[in-house]
Amino acid sequence: MALDRYPTLEPDDGDVVSEELVVSEDVLVKAFAVGPGGELSTHVHDEETNVFHVLSGTVTVLQDDEEEEITAPGVVLHEPGVPHGARNDTDEVVVFTASLCPLPS
Repeated sequence: MALDRYPTLEPDDGDVVSEELVVSEDVLVKAFAVGPGGELSTHVHDEETNVFHVLSGTVTVLQDDEEEEITAPGVVLHEPGVPHGARNDTDEVVVFTASLCPLPS
């Protein structure tokens, strides 16, 4: 049995590809790969905490009205109700996971 759930994701420039890694009644973990110029649109989870774990590259994290470049390894907390997203302003693919808990009902 393979324990490693880390996928190979290869986005084109301007694209975002994702894959669900863990789905349980308590948590959702997704992997995102963002090609150069790609963006994960700003969105809100009203009742869930969302945590980004930056695994490779440098991603511009959007939170409320702020932007900050986070270079791997990095962790960003998004509290419930806080608008957040991510953008790749570099020439390299950026990879991060997003953990969401509890799962929306």
